[in-house]
Amino acid sequence: MARFENSDDLRRFEAEMAYEDRDLPVTIHEFLSRTASRFPERPAISFQLLSGPRDHATTLNWREFLERVTETANLFRSLGVGPSDTVAYMLPNSIETPVVLLAGATAGVVSPVNPLLDPQQIAGILRETRAKVLVTLKPFPKTDVAQKAAEAVAMCPDITHIIEIDLNRHLRGLKHYIVPLIRPKVKTAHHAKVLDFEAATSAMNHTRLDFEDVRQDRVAAYFHTGGTTGTPKVAQHKYSGMIYNGWLGGSLLFDETDVLMCPLPMFHVFAAYPILMSCIDSGAQVVMPTPAGYRGDGVFDNFWKLIERWQATFLITVPTAISALMQRPVDADVSSLRTAISGSAPLPIELYNRFRQATGVEIAEGYGLTEATCLVSCNPPDGVKKVGSVGLPLPYTHVRILRHDDAGKVHECATDEVGEICVANPGVFPGSTYTEADKNHRLFAEDRYLRTGDLGRIDPDGYLWITGRAKDLIIRGGHNIDPAEIEDGMLSHPAVGFAGAIGQPDSFAGELPCVYVELISGAGVTVEELTEHARSHIHERAAIPKHIEILPELPKTAVGKIFKPELRKLAIRRVYDATLQGTGAHVTEVYEDKKRGLVARLGRDGTADESQVRKRLGELTRPWEWDDADGSADGGQ
Repeated sequence: MARFENSDDLRRFEAEMAYEDRDLPVTIHEFLSRTASRFPERPAISFQLLSGPRDHATTLNWREFLERVTETANLFRSLGVGPSDTVAYMLPNSIETPVVLLAGATAGVVSPVNPLLDPQQIAGILRETRAKVLVTLKPFPKTDVAQKAAEAVAMCPDITHIIEIDLNRHLRGLKHYIVPLIRPKVKTAHHAKVLDFEAATSAMNHTRLDFEDVRQDRVAAYFHTGGTTGTPKVAQHKYSGMIYNGWLGGSLLFDETDVLMCPLPMFHVFAAYPILMSCIDSGAQVVMPTPAGYRGDGVFDNFWKLIERWQATFLITVPTAISALMQRPVDADVSSLRTAISGSAPLPIELYNRFRQATGVEIAEGYGLTEATCLVSCNPPDGVKKVGSVGLPLPYTHVRILRHDDAGKVHECATDEVGEICVANPGVFPGSTYTEADKNHRLFAEDRYLRTGDLGRIDPDGYLWITGRAKDLIIRGGHNIDPAEIEDGMLSHPAVGFAGAIGQPDSFAGELPCVYVELISGAGVTVEELTEHARSHIHERAAIPKHIEILPELPKTAVGKIFKPELRKLAIRRVYDATLQGTGAHVTEVYEDKKRGLVARLGRDGTADESQVRKRLGELTRPWEWDDADGSADGGQ
């Protein structure tokens, strides 16, 4: 494993040789086979259906994992799945989920689907990816995944087979015998053939593939982004990008002695690539606690004891989970932990400090995106971590901060100058990022650099900072919400003339959706009525706004477009003033800083408690500063 403490380490590592000269596998099956031959008996994947520190766990070693992937890939190919055909899976975490991911990419193109979406959204993704086979759950108590799958497949006549995984095999004792008696009944209106996963795969050859694993790079995965509208974007991932993510983790972060606690879902790129692929490259073990991960019953309450049980060395997390964990005492021996790796949303500095104080462990923030097959940058696990930054661009990843003028010309931004983050690396698929060709229009700068839509800057030490988003996505705890979904729902009310949805700051989720509306002249409606309307007309539960406000007139541009920066200023002032109640401080203005984005400037009276101000605002991610009577700013973050 290479040294990774600073940018010099990364430059030296990259200078060793060109990326294409490194001895890397070409296909996923070859990738896994290499690891299984190096560490056949070492544990690869572990899964607990229940969250207790003594509850039953299922573990596969690397040899067993390869055998399961091989037989499952053979099953998919026997069902008519070729290299360009799609195997979708709609699954929570289980020992079988990573098996299906790798087997689907081996036999054809794998397409993970978020099971939290509604059936109409799921069906839209299945149709967009032209799925032929769907792997999902057999009906099971306390989950509606099977019911959603049946309803979605009824809208997708191209699906020929549904393969069901029964979680009951992971239960022990009386509960194992009770499940068949209380298993939910599912009505089916589709014509797909239903198979049992265990029975179907065990009938297949597990020692070798029954088809040629062509050693050629190709599209092997479709990952949908967002999913909050009827027409989701679907990103295409090639073998090379998937393996690049794993190679980075195995080269810079993990080795075969590491244990990664990963309660994040395997339908998301964070768990699928930087985690699973890195474990394949390094031989490290990944542990998945409960199907729902962090959302699972008892996971937060038992979390530190699970760290102790598995002697986890790395914790894979997001800010919302860190916030919830900090509400529980550290009631176990967590001395095995080396580092926590956080992504998906900005990490408040106060949360970072609380976690370090409680555990003795530092958090390394990173940055990735679905469109780049994930990894872009990371703070050094063993070096200087700049809290609030997303770290250093990784080897063979080239990040440029660019500004596009009205004439379409591209300008390179100077150090610390804010512009659009643009990325080129082996995970970027130039010209063909999305399955739908129209969505790739103007997506690349100089035909090579992916325009992420994120605004940021690179500081003098080479660290990347995200300051905002050129696109208006609301990111709630790592979940992308399209503001159009909220706005369309509000505009369906007859009294609403204009609607502008934004993300307001939140200490737990990073952002929560809120919406400002302007009523039609002469119309009358209450906020309570609009709230009820939102619940019934916005299909994505996470997108239902937490705050609705009626304004006499929404701020607009000269051409009549809603000017959202002004709405964001209103939201920051409102949220920060509420957070500061009782401290003697208040927001005097919110202004745009070229380097830091929107900044809250604070006034104070003679009784202002500065320590309380810093503590409370430290739980939020936006910058702030004091504004003294003489006009000087003396603090903030």
